[in-house]
Amino acid sequence: MVLQSLAGLPAFIVYFCTAIVAVTAYLFVYVRVTRHDEFLLIRNNVPGAAISLGLSLVGFSLPVVSAMTHAANVIDCLIWSTIALIVQIIVYFLARIPVPDLSDRIAKGELAPAIWLGLASLAAGALNAASMIY
Repeated sequence: MVLQSLAGLPAFIVYFCTAIVAVTAYLFVYVRVTRHDEFLLIRNNVPGAAISLGLSLVGFSLPVVSAMTHAANVIDCLIWSTIALIVQIIVYFLARIPVPDLSDRIAKGELAPAIWLGLASLAAGALNAASMIY
């Protein structure tokens, strides 16, 4: 009985590690693309940086979850995770159109621009996840 329950453990480990790699890669790329240093701002207790980055991470994770659920294999999951990363980068630049000084305002501690960016990222992630219908 226990062995039957653990039969899926190898696949779990592979996909979970794949997701961790995807999230790590996302954070590595995203914080270098944005004009503000999210981790420095978070270390300096700037809530907006945590809000925008956290919601962006959720917005990225939703399509990764969808890819893990629907992908034919791990490579397929990584390809769709890369697409999700690209979508989030595009959203960052699109969110700057109505708020051109977005990063500067987040760095100054303003919450409204951070919430705007975070929720735009989350919305894009939800749409991205739903679009992965294979």
